Amino acid sequence: MRHIKMQFGALIIGDEILSGKRQDKHFEYLKKTLKKYELSLSWIKYIQDDSKDIIQSIKESIKPHTVVFTFGGIGATPDDFTRQAAADAFDLQLTRNDEAVKLIQKQFGEDAYPKRVLMADIPEGALLIPNEINKIPGFKINNHHFLPGFPEMAWPMVEWILNTYYQQLLNQNDFSEASIWINDVSESKLIDLMNEIVKKYPEIKLFSLPKLKPLKTIELGVKGPSRLVDRAIIEIQAKIVDLGYEWHK
Repeated sequence: MRHIKMQFGALIIGDEILSGKRQDKHFEYLKKTLKKYELSLSWIKYIQDDSKDIIQSIKESIKPHTVVFTFGGIGATPDDFTRQAAADAFDLQLTRNDEAVKLIQKQFGEDAYPKRVLMADIPEGALLIPNEINKIPGFKINNHHFLPGFPEMAWPMVEWILNTYYQQLLNQNDFSEASIWINDVSESKLIDLMNEIVKKYPEIKLFSLPKLKPLKTIELGVKGPSRLVDRAIIEIQAKIVDLGYEWHK
């Protein structure tokens, strides 16, 4: 498993995010948390509260060597579709999980019925993900993890998932990033240089980020295995000088 490159993605569900009533915080959290463990976020998708859209998005995200965090929609209100959608996407039955029932009963007593206990209905065979805030668990199907939309609940669950199921991936990647800034130049002037670097170092990713204000500048950089990044950025620096431009960090 250590030698397998795993991708990490996220599905963020909720009309309130797309309408702007609430600001998404999961994106920034995931970027920082994965980076802390020398991992990176490969993609993220926002989805409306629509059962068909959620099912389709989950199905599209089921890929080899891909870990997915899904936030939102696992409650018991009429606009919470994720539990059933997850079951449909994985072709499973939605069943009442006995362990989840016990957790909800212990937390809420008689108030667990008749509605809160509905959150114990999860896809058959799914594993529970503990929720230390209100004890209503999330659930896991293979490398897909279904979590509440509330950050105070979901974020400790993400940490638990990483340290419980993906410990062998943490702090294992030889990954670095380096870039330089070049003033008063257009990207079109650097495309041949970029193509040379990409062709010579296929294992790294090159990025070019133009900025127009207050000065016209480009951040040109590479990321990937540290030894290749070190070599590539030195070569980029030399080629920029050969082209007659100045660079700075």
